[in-house]
Amino acid sequence: MEKEHKIALVRILASGLLLVLSYVTSFTQIVTVALCVAAYIIIGGDIVVKAVRNIFRGEVFDECFLMSVATIGAFAIGEYPEAVAVMLFYQIGELFMDVAVDRSRDSISRLMDIRPDHANVEDADGTLRRVAPEEVPAGTVIVVKPGEKIPLDGTVVSGNSSLDTSALTGESMPREAGDGDSVISGSMNLTGVLRIKTTGTYGESTVAHILSLVENAENGKAHTEKFITRFARYYTPVVVAAAVLLAVVPPLFADGGWMLWLNRALIFLVISCPCALVVSVPLTFFAGIGGASRRGILFKGSNYIEALARVRTVVFDKTGTLTNGSFTVTGVYPVEGVEEETLVETAALAEIYSDHPVAAALRGACRQKTDKSRVGGAENFAGEGIMTYVDGKPVYAGNDRLMERAGVSFVAPAVVGTVVHVASEGKYLGHVVVSDTVKPQTAEALSALRRAGVEQTVMLTGDRSDVAESVAHELGIDEVHAGLLPDGKVQLMEDIIRRRRGQGTVAFVGDGINDAPVLKLSDVGIAMGAAGSDAAIEAADVVLMDDNPAKVAQGMSIARRTLSIVKQNIVFAIGVKVAVLLLGAVGLATMWAAVFSDVGVTVIAVLNAIRAGRRLQ
Repeated sequence: MEKEHKIALVRILASGLLLVLSYVTSFTQIVTVALCVAAYIIIGGDIVVKAVRNIFRGEVFDECFLMSVATIGAFAIGEYPEAVAVMLFYQIGELFMDVAVDRSRDSISRLMDIRPDHANVEDADGTLRRVAPEEVPAGTVIVVKPGEKIPLDGTVVSGNSSLDTSALTGESMPREAGDGDSVISGSMNLTGVLRIKTTGTYGESTVAHILSLVENAENGKAHTEKFITRFARYYTPVVVAAAVLLAVVPPLFADGGWMLWLNRALIFLVISCPCALVVSVPLTFFAGIGGASRRGILFKGSNYIEALARVRTVVFDKTGTLTNGSFTVTGVYPVEGVEEETLVETAALAEIYSDHPVAAALRGACRQKTDKSRVGGAENFAGEGIMTYVDGKPVYAGNDRLMERAGVSFVAPAVVGTVVHVASEGKYLGHVVVSDTVKPQTAEALSALRRAGVEQTVMLTGDRSDVAESVAHELGIDEVHAGLLPDGKVQLMEDIIRRRRGQGTVAFVGDGINDAPVLKLSDVGIAMGAAGSDAAIEAADVVLMDDNPAKVAQGMSIARRTLSIVKQNIVFAIGVKVAVLLLGAVGLATMWAAVFSDVGVTVIAVLNAIRAGRRLQ
């Protein structure tokens, strides 16, 4: 528990204890009043101070002002315990709200794994110096070893390697880099040593730009204003004005004298205290958050429930969100006379020593046990594939360019995915297709969103256009944009938000580090929690703990039901409040009626609020 939450809890307990003592003990009137005053100062002193401070700032009619006037009015007419109880209920409601919201407020600076720790600068004599990336000028030759992050953008001077760019594009397929290729900072070097000539400083690099996007995206995102504050702007001045008129005007025309109508005006203010609202509204949100959590949907604050309930556009990342994010063999196409099992086994043996995801998929699809002793020396061709000896026979496994290098005639299939051609002893055996597959729940998830009133679905991905278009067509996604880096995703999200303004909120669903800026920028960011990166999870407003995209529609259902209960409580509380206020204005409402309109209505509203956690489907 946060320190400020502990302090608030101690204040609530201390004030509650003093209030109970004032009730159950037979102290003198002076001691009873002293206990209530002490309890009030402990639990409500900060509210009164804030109300006074806001008055000097020109913010007169807010909930702090109304709470202060109502409770001080209760003291003025001798209802000391009522004054303390009203403020106590208010502070409990505020604590519920703060706990729900503050759990999500951790620093994002520690979330980004892509920040490089150092750069290996190559001196004229060939020695390497480890320096901070910020100290490396443009045009410097740096050396990146296997397992290190590329610290700055640049061009490969020498060396070949596979790069893990998932932190930038969200795609798990490594990209090959060789002489003359451009590489970007934040990529992880997997296999070979690369000498890179930097094309800019660290401040101009891709990784620095992404970090800046994450840190600044929050500035362009408007938070939902608390309902009570909005309500109090209208309710408070009306109530205060009515109380003043009730104290001043009737004595001029009716019997009873000034004190009678002043007493009625103070009772009127006590009745007007919106305790049922200030407790039940945050408690309903809190219960909704708890109910969603039990279903594996984590809301980081009540404002995101309201935002998700109004979603009409959902934007998806592809890999790890709509698809599984892991590669599997999706097609085996041997030539005539070659068995499927033989083709897969040959490909798996050729890739037996590789840690490439495609190689792992080939080995996983092989039903026979692969014997490493059958495999001889191998030669890797960067960006093409591998040549090795299986049972003493030369085997080529790779893409079109490798087949051309080997002088083998092959079939160029019109399929979506990574195609691995296999040839042995100069003869073409066939090809194997390896690709990411759509999650089994995805199609139903999108159907559920349409039934829930989502008007437009969009896909933003760093993957190739043909792959993205294929997935979008299979799922019926309305709009697709492919080949994107994080800044491209941010620009497109800004355009979508601009186009959809006034047509509901826009949600983004993603799982990668590269999605963090867009998650922060969207009206409501939703991250996959089980396989998602720490950056995406912390940047998101809602986290789906089991990576099931169907939970997006379920989260919307929970959010809408929660808001429905909030509205029920608002209508009920205001309806009873108005009725008792009218009775109080004509002297027909006693303090018992005032207590019911405050505490009684609060209890009923709280019981209704609890349903948000117990009965949501």
